Amino acid sequence: MQRAMRLLETVAGHEYGAPAKQLARETGLALPTAYHLLRTLVHEGYLRREKGLFFLGEAAERLSSSGAKQKRRSTVADALAHCRDSIGVPVYYAMYREGEIEVMCVSDTPGNPAVEEWADFRETGHAHAIGQCLLSQLDEEARRDHLDRYPVQSLTPYTVRDDRSLLRRLERIRRMEPATERQEYALGTVCAAIPITVGTTAATMALSLPSHQADRLLPAVQRLQREVGRHLGSIALSISI
Repeated sequence: MQRAMRLLETVAGHEYGAPAKQLARETGLALPTAYHLLRTLVHEGYLRREKGLFFLGEAAERLSSSGAKQKRRSTVADALAHCRDSIGVPVYYAMYREGEIEVMCVSDTPGNPAVEEWADFRETGHAHAIGQCLLSQLDEEARRDHLDRYPVQSLTPYTVRDDRSLLRRLERIRRMEPATERQEYALGTVCAAIPITVGTTAATMALSLPSHQADRLLPAVQRLQREVGRHLGSIALSISI
């Protein structure tokens, strides 16, 4: 296994490919051993051979892509954990992608737990700050398309009542301003979300608090805005996840 990994790493260092003899020499392997391992790696799809030269295959490229994605996710998770600890609240990161609300990462603690997803976040964007913030970044056609697929429904006595009321609210949210909701998704919880736009992708970071701490909501979201400004580069990495 270790010898095969050495071969893969060595091949990866040759953008224009390398012959077996060179790979054997650079890895310190006997030529028959190198040949055997190279044939196995080609058979498994980790390498490909063209005109006597070896290149990384599709399987190795998938591994590389997966590793890069994991690294980006780890970077985003670290940024969220920093915001969580700095402000003392659960922090969420979400994107609007291919017509769906996707919560990409949540960072909380036992003392400050995240909101329980008792109703699918994708289907209830009208009721929570994450969804409202993402929908406010879309154009009118995309908003109406979303609401055609996921109509407004009452989750609590405080939930917005119909599409028209929601659309009016979304229009009032000024560009780059936070969206807030108070007990619209879950009784006993207030939330705020700030927009993050990278290229044409709508994204958001949000926080939640128990409703008896509602007076902390605006100061907390202002701190979150400052933290996002410091970590925007790390957060933007996840756009390509």
